[in-house]
Amino acid sequence: MVEKEKVEKEGKGPVKKVKIGGIEAAVWENSSKEGKKFFTTTMERSYKVGEEWKKTSSLRDSDLPKAILALQEAYHFVALKGE
Repeated sequence: MVEKEKVEKEGKGPVKKVKIGGIEAAVWENSSKEGKKFFTTTMERSYKVGEEWKKTSSLRDSDLPKAILALQEAYHFVALKGE
């Protein structure tokens, strides 16, 4: 997660975000030391405690269908980028 925070601070956000309800998948474009580009994907669930919004990487069983759809869309994006 530190790497993601570093990327956001440098002004480089995800190349794709997929949000379904409170579930969000983010696709990040990275480069290896050799200059080869590759993608990583993160997933978060947003929830509210009182008036404050929080995020977690833990999913409830009811979140799984939304997570599957978000990951499928993220994969579709990555697969098309590779062509």
